[in-house]
Amino acid sequence: MTNFLPALYEGHAPITLQNLFRDALEAYDDWDEGMPEPIVPYEGNVLPIGDVFDWMKPCTDIMPANMLGIVTDRLSKPWSGRGPLDEMPFSTAARVMSVLVRRRLRRFGRGSIEAFVDRFNQPLHAE
Repeated sequence: MTNFLPALYEGHAPITLQNLFRDALEAYDDWDEGMPEPIVPYEGNVLPIGDVFDWMKPCTDIMPANMLGIVTDRLSKPWSGRGPLDEMPFSTAARVMSVLVRRRLRRFGRGSIEAFVDRFNQPLHAE
């Protein structure tokens, strides 16, 4: 499914992938309990946020500080990396977020897609 995403080059992601990762983090942050896994758009395609996180697992780039809080707020233990406390590679963040997505999907199951379908089967205006 992710074969349309650009490849990493020696562990480095193009800015478009870094922006997609940010969009996936924000979608996770907005994800309501019991709803299906959020999707994010990329160049005319859509993909589940878990696919974005999985794709970025080999990325060695340092994640921008403005994304760090979304990840560290979900850790059960305080973040302490090898570098300064405000630095985390995308690979670490991607692994953390992949686990969180899998846990939530396990808790609610992919059956919550029915809630998503029901949302789009509702009339647009009351009669």
